Order: sequence, then structure tokens, then C-alpha cells
Amino acid sequence: MAAALARLSVPLFLLDVDGQLAVGAGGCVDFAIPDDPNEPLPRPASDDTRRDADRDGWPVLAIVPPCRPDQLGDAQFRRDLGLRHAYVAGAMANGIASAELVESMGRAGMLGVFGAAGLAPAEVARNLDRIAARLGQRSWGSNLIHSPYEPALEDAIVDLYLQRGVRLVSASAYLDMTLPVVRYRLHGIHADAEGRVVTPNHVIAKVSRVEVAAKFFAPPPPAMIGELVRQGALTEAQANLAAAVPVAQDLTAEADSGGHTDNRPALALLPAMLALRDRQQARHGFARALRVGAAGGIGTPHAAAAAFAMGAAYVLTGSINQACREAGTSDPVRRLLAEVEQADVKMAPAADMFEMGVKLQVTSRKTMFPMRAHKLHELYVAYPSLEAIPAVERQRLESTVFRQPLDEVWRETEVFWRDRDPAQLERAARDPHHRMALAFRWYLGQSSRWANAGVADRGLDYQVWCGPAMGSFNEWVRGSYLERWENRRAVPVAHSILRGAALLTRWSSARSQGLDLPADCLDLAPREPAELEESCT
Repeated sequence: MAAALARLSVPLFLLDVDGQLAVGAGGCVDFAIPDDPNEPLPRPASDDTRRDADRDGWPVLAIVPPCRPDQLGDAQFRRDLGLRHAYVAGAMANGIASAELVESMGRAGMLGVFGAAGLAPAEVARNLDRIAARLGQRSWGSNLIHSPYEPALEDAIVDLYLQRGVRLVSASAYLDMTLPVVRYRLHGIHADAEGRVVTPNHVIAKVSRVEVAAKFFAPPPPAMIGELVRQGALTEAQANLAAAVPVAQDLTAEADSGGHTDNRPALALLPAMLALRDRQQARHGFARALRVGAAGGIGTPHAAAAAFAMGAAYVLTGSINQACREAGTSDPVRRLLAEVEQADVKMAPAADMFEMGVKLQVTSRKTMFPMRAHKLHELYVAYPSLEAIPAVERQRLESTVFRQPLDEVWRETEVFWRDRDPAQLERAARDPHHRMALAFRWYLGQSSRWANAGVADRGLDYQVWCGPAMGSFNEWVRGSYLERWENRRAVPVAHSILRGAALLTRWSSARSQGLDLPADCLDLAPREPAELEESCT
């Protein structure tokens, strides 16, 4: 049974042969439908004498259709984006979702999204040029993160994407609609020869809240369209077409993930987003159907199969990719992630939304970062300026967290913002509390860079974005070749998850027809890359 189920492209007939469950492949099936719906179906060949006489068949207990990895998810999503698999490697910031990761996913017929958040525009540009040159016409994307305290940076990244012809962005951490994301979406909008509205730029929103998702699954706000016309970014004719398209064609329901998250349970969040999708589609009548994918907690075949079974158009992974060799992080972080268990995650203040109290999920294993980051935010709330911090607290911060005088921290902070966004320094000169926030954000920003660079003497300060999917993944791969962090590569990991999800889907199909198939019919262990070629490529 296990071997038969694992032949993913072969339909199976589960048969009653002399009272025992058997597997048949090929042959013919006769369906006898009674006139009376209350009459039980006849059981062909159930008479032992007849069976022994001419062997014309056995009762069919269940039919298991084929299910290949490239059949999972939404077929139109795959066609629209030119993908083989409905699988996305999410845009982990600071280049953790590296150019190498994006390229490897693209060559495998999956979608990789570059982690542009947190990087300077010049560094983003270098990576975009590399990816475009190496992937050619294959699909890929880049991150566009909401920057409420750096609107000029968000605008500059959109300028860069439009200049470089980036056709797909993953819009993340948005609390509301912004002019840059609308400008990106509507750039180049036109009607084709048949009068259909064409939008060259594709937005995939990553959202945890229904009220925010509703704004992405709706046409752009009229006020923003009007502002873009006034700026010369849209013509009047283009503005008239904007009401026919949603800001995002696809939306990722982000459950309990690494990084920015509201810790929503996937089993509750995904159905809510699917219901919203149906309401918004009915309300606006978009020419192309809206789609919802699933993220957060996707680290095993079970999680992927569950998401697809619930109606997800695609699955998106994050934490588990950071543990792979292609990720833009360090070997010490990869080694750490290979040890993470499900309980080894905590919420901590986010650098980009520190003043707002927004949090993100990180690993707490072998690092003091969550505790120290929380302490900084407590001091920020309690005191109006750096000078107001009690001497004892200040000395403790300088010796254990910053490891240098706060005056030196501020000098480094000034250098950073002078190049990145001088308006922040102008505001800090007027507002001591904002100056305090920028100084504290020095630690939050550096802690991620120390981790990515593998700075040895800063191991206790590593900020490593991580969700509970990492612990689930580590349990799943225990005893396999993927248990060792040195062997983890993103494409074989993805193929093993998709193969396992397809196998689980087949197993569940038989169970849904009333058969109690034992769990030992399932062999979900990760496969070596060479073994995956037949089922996944």
C-alpha cells in the first residue's frame, strides 16, 4: 500500500479481495447506480462461486486519483506566474532571502522573493540586476515593506523597482494602503485590443488582519488615484481603468510566522481570508478571481497538505529557508536554527516600528535578544529622553547591551541616518524622545546584522527571525539527511514538503471514502535530491 500510494501519478483502485484490502492499478470500473437512492449499491463479484468461475472483478472500496506535487494549489496561479509549483519562498529581510535563494527557486519552477527590506537602495539594485541577469524570463519578485517612519525610503524602493522593471512585489507589514504601493501596482496600466484591463505589475500582499486584507482586495482608493494623476504618475485614462483592478491579485494569509506577525492560528485565519476573498470578488466583480495563499507554520508536508486542503492557492515558507545554505545569513545561525524546538520562539520589539510597539517573532534559543529588546522598549515608554534614564539603568545598558557609551551609540546612529534619511536627524534635534528611539533602534538593527554576519562575540545578541514552523521542521527531518544543517538546501526541502503533501492528499482521499488506512502506509521522510526527480520535476 505504501509503495502504491507513493506512485503519485498513478490512479489506484482499493479493492476487497476475499475480505482483504488490495491495491489495483489500471483495469476498468463498472458503476451501478440503483434507481432507489436508499437501496444499497450492489457489490459486484461478491459471490465467491462467481469470482472463482470467471474472475470478472472485485468490489471497489475506494478510488484514489493521482496527485503530483505540481497539481497542488491553484492552477491559474501557477499559469499566471509561469510556475511549476504553487510554492513561494518568502522575502526574509536584510537579504536573508538572498539572490542565490531566489535564483535557485526560480530555476526549480517556484517563486522566490528577494528580502529587500532593511537594505539600502544601492544594495537592493545590485541584487535585482544579478537576479534579472541570471533568471531571464523566469518568475521572481522582491519585497516592498511598509515604512511608516521612513516614507521616503518606501518611495525610493518603488522608484527602483519601476526603473528596473521588477514585475512582482511582496507587500508586507502594511497597516494601511500607501501611495507607493498603489503607484507600483498601477504603473503601466492599460487596456488591450479587446478592451481588457492589463496591469503589468503584480502585487502579492502578506497580511494577518482582515481589515487590512480588505483594502488590498479592493480597487485603489480614489484619493490616491487622484494624487497620482496630480503628480503625473498616472494619466486620466489610466485613472479611469484603476477601479477595475484590486491592489493585490493575490494575498498571503500570514499566520504564526517569523518576523512581523500577529500570531494568528492558521486554522482560523485562512478561512477568514477565504471568506473575505469571496465577499470582495462578489462586490467588485474583478475580471480575474482573487486568490489567497497560506504562510506561517508551513514547515512540514502535513502543514502544506492542510493548507492546500483548506483551499490555499499556494503555500509560502520563511523560517525553514533561513536554515538553508542559500540564505543570506551565517553558519552559526544555520546551526542554531537546526536545534530550535517549537517553544524556542518569543515576540520582541521590531526595529522599523519600535515607537508604535509593533513586535516580531524571533528565536529565544541561546540568545538574550528578546529580553534586552523588551527592556529597551520599557525604558522608551518610561522616560522622555536618554538623559532622563537613571544612572544605574544607563550604566547597565552601556555595559551589557550596547557595550559602549550611549554617546558613542548616538554618534554611530547619526552617521547611519545622515546617509539614509537626514530628516530623521532633523526630527531628533527637535524631539529628544525620537532621538532616544533612534539610539535604541541602533541595537535592534545591529543585532540582526551581527547574526547575519556571524559575529562570534555577539552571539547572545543575535536577532534571528523565526516561527514555530522551524521546530516542526526539525522534528520532521530528525533521522534523515536533512537533520544536519550542512545538508539543507531550499529546493530539495521544498520538493520533499510538496512530495509529502501530495502523498498525504492521496492517503486522505482514501480515508475520506471510509477506509481506515494505517499511518504506516505513509512514508513522508525527506528524500535525497536524486530521489525527488521522478515525483517533483
